[in-house]
Amino acid sequence: MTTIIPYEPKYKEDVRFVCLNSEGPCADPPEVQNFVITTYCDYYIEREPENCFVAVNEEDRAVAYIICAESFDRFESVFYGTYASRLKGQKHVYKASMHSADPQRKFKSEYPAHLHIDVLPQYQRQGLGHKLVDRLAEHLRAKRVPGVMLTVGSQNQVGQSFYRKYGFTQLEETPGDVAFGLKL
Repeated sequence: MTTIIPYEPKYKEDVRFVCLNSEGPCADPPEVQNFVITTYCDYYIEREPENCFVAVNEEDRAVAYIICAESFDRFESVFYGTYASRLKGQKHVYKASMHSADPQRKFKSEYPAHLHIDVLPQYQRQGLGHKLVDRLAEHLRAKRVPGVMLTVGSQNQVGQSFYRKYGFTQLEETPGDVAFGLKL
């Protein structure tokens, strides 16, 4: 049995673990793991924890999460100077981090918020993704945020199907990624 609750700092390492292992055990080298955590996790839980939710199991461990930047402009003003700059010594991942939010920049007027969601494999296909999106959407509506978006890998057909079924609209497809938006 899992429960969706607001993120708390005590779940930081769990969220990082889920971020790295949502597609199975992570075998990436440390520099790639650092890139993933820095680019897709830490800003959200450190700078906007009020916009983050976790699914916790019976042992009070986060096994899934949805993390969100409410305003792309606020995200951008902090992320590139504080988080992406941590990767400057690793040119290949630094460049990827610097371009990781390009789709969000492009659609920020209609979809100022953007999200990341991950679920550990053994907890997938149990409705957690839907419940997490429900919780975040309700939270953002209460804050009068007009829309939220995300990108998913172009090879991830299961993810794309989930977002379409939920009601997200496909905004754009680029080599490697598909952008989806949800009006709130």
